[in-house]
Amino acid sequence: MKKLITAALTISTLFSAVSFITPSSASASDSAQEFSATSGSKIVNTAKSYQGKVTYKFGVRNPSKLIFDCSSFTQFVFKKNGIDLPWGSKAQAKRGKAVHSKSKLTVGDLVMFSVNKPGKIDHVGIYIGNGKMISNMPSKGVGIASINTGYWGSRYITGRHF
Repeated sequence: MKKLITAALTISTLFSAVSFITPSSASASDSAQEFSATSGSKIVNTAKSYQGKVTYKFGVRNPSKLIFDCSSFTQFVFKKNGIDLPWGSKAQAKRGKAVHSKSKLTVGDLVMFSVNKPGKIDHVGIYIGNGKMISNMPSKGVGIASINTGYWGSRYITGRHF
């Protein structure tokens, strides 16, 4: 009888541990979305921490002096969060999963724009939610701007989700 009670307690403990590790109320996709939202927020917070500290210079990637262009800034921020990206907005547009509609963007996604030639990706930022991005821009360094109105409103091409 003692062995039977011990076995029952062991089995009960194992089932409790398993349900603690993988709660039945959360699906695998819920966990992935939660992880994505968490990592996206970390990426945004990292980018925001460089506001007022970074200088914009086209074609430059100098982390020690905090001098970046738009894509070397996103590369720097993502690297700080464990994601390797190539340098260059066109190259970054080939990574991750495509997000073609602004309404499908999630916090931490890369957002690509055309600023010189229509349809040609030549600027990248990080989506921060509520129709806004943070980006390293020639006019103001690292700043926040709307992707739906003003300068960026009609220049959106695609987003990339990681």
